[in-house]
Amino acid sequence: MSVITGASVGSDGLKRDVGFFGLFFVSAGSVIGSGWLFAAFYALVIAGPASILSWLLGLSMVLFIVLAQAELSGMFPVSGGSSKFPLLAFGSFAGASFGWFTYLQAVVVAPLEAVAALQYASSASLLDGIYDGDSRSLTGKGIAIAAAALVVFTIINLFGIRWMARVNSPITMWKIIVPFLTIAVLLFHDPHWSNFTAGGGFFVTENGGSAHTILAALVGGGVIFAMSGFDSATQLGGESVNPEKHLPWAVIGSFALGAAVFLGVQIAFIVSLDPATIASYGSWSNLSADEMLGSSPFYTVAAMAGLGWLAWTLRVDAVLSPGATGLIYLTTTSRIAYGNSRSGYVPEFLQRRTRKALVPLWGILSTFIVGLIFLLPFPSWQKLASVCATAGVLMYSGIPLSLGALRHSLPDASRPFRMPFAAVTAPLGFVFASWIVYWSGWQVYSTLVFTMMIGFIVVSVTRRLHLNSKEFRIDWRAARWLVPYLGGIALCSYLGDFGQGPVFSGIGPFSDVLIGANGVLPEWIDLVAVSALALVTYFVAVRTRLPDEVVAAHVADLFDSESDSEVVA
Repeated sequence: MSVITGASVGSDGLKRDVGFFGLFFVSAGSVIGSGWLFAAFYALVIAGPASILSWLLGLSMVLFIVLAQAELSGMFPVSGGSSKFPLLAFGSFAGASFGWFTYLQAVVVAPLEAVAALQYASSASLLDGIYDGDSRSLTGKGIAIAAAALVVFTIINLFGIRWMARVNSPITMWKIIVPFLTIAVLLFHDPHWSNFTAGGGFFVTENGGSAHTILAALVGGGVIFAMSGFDSATQLGGESVNPEKHLPWAVIGSFALGAAVFLGVQIAFIVSLDPATIASYGSWSNLSADEMLGSSPFYTVAAMAGLGWLAWTLRVDAVLSPGATGLIYLTTTSRIAYGNSRSGYVPEFLQRRTRKALVPLWGILSTFIVGLIFLLPFPSWQKLASVCATAGVLMYSGIPLSLGALRHSLPDASRPFRMPFAAVTAPLGFVFASWIVYWSGWQVYSTLVFTMMIGFIVVSVTRRLHLNSKEFRIDWRAARWLVPYLGGIALCSYLGDFGQGPVFSGIGPFSDVLIGANGVLPEWIDLVAVSALALVTYFVAVRTRLPDEVVAAHVADLFDSESDSEVVA
């Protein structure tokens, strides 16, 4: 069954030569990356066996965003699709803000996955010296190898989307098979079902109580990070053969596949742990002190269980799986940069395409450079995952919000897939996304606001210096809800009980500045406050959306058949 079908050139100047399975494998390969290799361990350390509830809760909430993404991706199949939805609904100010979050979240993933592959591989004697177990980060030698991996990703991308799909699809098949194989083997090879009540019991009662730890594991344990990536196919909308038909089901199908994998690996990891190991540490949270479990969780449990062949397979997968995800994200991130440039937010040179492969040359090269910048100061999976979550938790909130507005602005537009009961599910999706933002914690959220300022500076410099010929008017009125919403979340986060510590994660001179999350807002009252803020914001945003005729003009411009991006040799 062919992934690639006959090629054509789409409205944004990129080749449309990716079929359904190519799109599905792009999203599935993004979802099944390093998340399943690490999140089961970190979620268990935070919430104990109740981490299963963290996954069920997270999957249920993200599903609302997935369904909204499926509807919008079918309606607007263009490159960098996710960053365009808020633009169509609320104008340039909202579009630039969410476009920046989309790019920042995605650009971190390629170096993150390169680090993950090397962290797992560090257990092999051949790669001794690339990982420091004390600091849990790559050494200078490891950073050099990770940078080399980014170079390889870049070269493959320059050959074009057809080459990327050919390389990614067979690797993704491997990535899908290995987690299910691991689940089956660990569940049936001497499982310790008593582990569910070991280490202090099913619920962790310290560190804020059982409910608090279940919620904290969503972001701090990597649960939400692991679920991300289902939208990767959307970023390639401009290169799909039949996007209206294929994109929605590629998004939904990849999420469903990821849900089965994540629930399975969490259960399998819990029952495969040696009860003696749990007893020796006394509690689930103390497992974080085990360096081998922290660097290569599933490899370690397989080796301890005497499953040498599975341990070897997992070591190979730990290189291929994150490596392929890093390859995909370098591809999709370059398309986000391309889409932001076509909107006029960033310099125009990011639209230049190669003459033969018609790929965004400078979008790919700039993604490599920015990824390298993130790699150098954050050479560990945990740190890079935190940076990625910092941008990602807010990025998805714009999707159900945009859907609610566009249901009013474009009521008769063709919708190959429709989100069920959108009048209820869209605002609920925005509430759930706001909860996730809040649960990321004060230190993470305040850092997110800082990165947003950087994005505004980039947009301002582009406009002031006329680095992009596309002029756009800043639509303040249609997005006047954005600043109060961000400020309201900041206030709730500062007064709440997640991510206690100083502003900007205590980086540099901020080690003791604005210590927040001291629990001024009582538990559950904080969620009521965030819910009220989200619902008021949602209905105000929908009411003050762009005028219908302006939305129609934006849509027409989005699908303009004449490509104005430059082709270079």
